Formats: sequence, structure tokens, C-alpha cells
Amino acid sequence: MFAVLAAALLFGTTGTARALGPAEASALSVGVARSVVGGTALALLAFSLAAAHHRRSSHRPRPTLTWRSLALMAVTGVALSLYQPLFFLGTQTNGVAVSTVIALGSAPVLAGILEWALSRRAPSPLWLGATTLAASGVVLLGIGGGAGTGGVDGLGLAAAVGAGACFAVIANAQRRLLTAGWDAFTVVGAMGVGSAVVCAAVIPFVDLSWIVSPPGVLMALWLGLATIAVAYALFTWGLQGLTAATAATLTLAEPLTATVLGVTALGETLSPLALLGLAILAAGLVTLAWGTRRPRDPRPFAVEA
Repeated sequence: MFAVLAAALLFGTTGTARALGPAEASALSVGVARSVVGGTALALLAFSLAAAHHRRSSHRPRPTLTWRSLALMAVTGVALSLYQPLFFLGTQTNGVAVSTVIALGSAPVLAGILEWALSRRAPSPLWLGATTLAASGVVLLGIGGGAGTGGVDGLGLAAAVGAGACFAVIANAQRRLLTAGWDAFTVVGAMGVGSAVVCAAVIPFVDLSWIVSPPGVLMALWLGLATIAVAYALFTWGLQGLTAATAATLTLAEPLTATVLGVTALGETLSPLALLGLAILAAGLVTLAWGTRRPRDPRPFAVEA
């Protein structure tokens, strides 16, 4: 639970880091740079940890690499690649706070629906109640935080929801790989490789001239190393002991973080409605965290550090 929450805090810095970076950088170019840097670092970190884990637990047989496993790993890489430009397009058109709450507010609902469809298992009453509470806070936060933006742009709205759908796909695909016996570090390393390869193929078609400036280098490194390599390693490790729906709901701490950073680092102001949304969102996270280790969730695997 704490690993997923820590990942959500790092995810929540994404929009602010982009806002403080070079203004001339396009959503696609930032997404490509983030995925190439982050995906490569994530693969190196994760596969190193996976190798150490396997040496310490050599008695435990590795699962067989099948076409299904390869397909799920490829899906996570593609979904992470698509998430980047969709999320940044949303922040570019509707602002950091609004787009973040739309993307992450839709993710747990979509993750729960997808998990329901794949596993034929309805979400627990705890998840339904906590997600409803947290999603209500997200809605209030989005409405209250959207003052002065001139309304929500339709393309930006679709992009943010698309980013949420990508996150839901990642959570479910990784959960199925973990259930099949794959260790968390191999799963997340494969996602990093897939994302880096997909986005590296796009480099010739985007303008990355901004990356040579000091602000550009700092933004690319933070977005890649902190918000992908470290954050997704924490998220996938924590996912071992949680359902996809529960993990996605815990990541609603991301819009909470993004909003707080918007106020403190970017000088944004919050309406009373947005403050109420923050309180309700926090209540939903606390509710879920309190009962997240009930028997319905899978027991964590014994993963040595």
C-alpha cells in the first residue's frame, strides 16, 4: 500500500515538472523524451533487481514465457507510451490540475470495470464505497479547480480520459502477469523496454531541440528517472499485494499531490469547492487504505529486497 502511495506522490509531480520546463516543448516531444529516458532507466533498474531476486530465491521455479505473457508485457509498454502524449496534451489544453484529476479520476473506474470483465469478479463493497467517495472528490476538485480556464476543452478531455484508460490497462495487465507467477521487477522492466523502444522509433519525427537547455535536461531527467523509473518500480512492487482496482484507487493520491503542488509551486488558487474535493478525496483514500488488506486482496508474494 505504501509503495503504491509513494509512486502516486511521484506521479503527482509530473504536471508541475512539465509546467516549469521549456514552454516550447510539445506534448508529444515531452512524452517521447520521458518514455525513452524513463523506460531505459526503468528496465536497467528493474532487471538488476530481478536478477538479484532470482539469485536469492533460486529454489522458486520461473514461469514459462508464453505468447500470452509476451503479449501482456508488450501491452504494458505500448500503454505506457500512449499515456505520455495523451496526458501532456490534456495538461496543455486544460491545465495541470484539471487534466490530472480527469485522467486519474477515470483510471480506477476503468480499472475496476476492466478487472470485472476479465476476471468475472465484481469489485468489493469496500472498493466501491472508497472509489465512489474518492471519485466524488475528484469531480469537485476538477470543477472547483477549473475556474478561469475558459471551460474544459473536448480534445483535452478525451486525451485525459485516454490516459486514464492506459493506466487502467497497465494495472490489469501487470496484475495478471503477477498472478501468473512473474516477479514484479521483471514485469515492470519489460514495460520499460517496450515503452523505450516504441518512443525511440518516434524520435526522428519530433523536435527535441529544447532538451539541450538546462531546464530541458532537468525536466527530462526528473520526468524519466523519478516519475517513471522509480515510481513504476514502486507501483508494480506494491501491486503484488493488491488488486488492480485497489491500486488504481490508491493512485488518486496523484491529483491530490498535483493540486497541492499547483498551489505551492505554481501559485494557483483553489476555490472552496476544490478544497472540499480535496478533503473528500483524502477521505476516500484513507477508507481504502484502512481496509485494503482484507482477504479479498491477494496476499503479497515474499519478495526479498
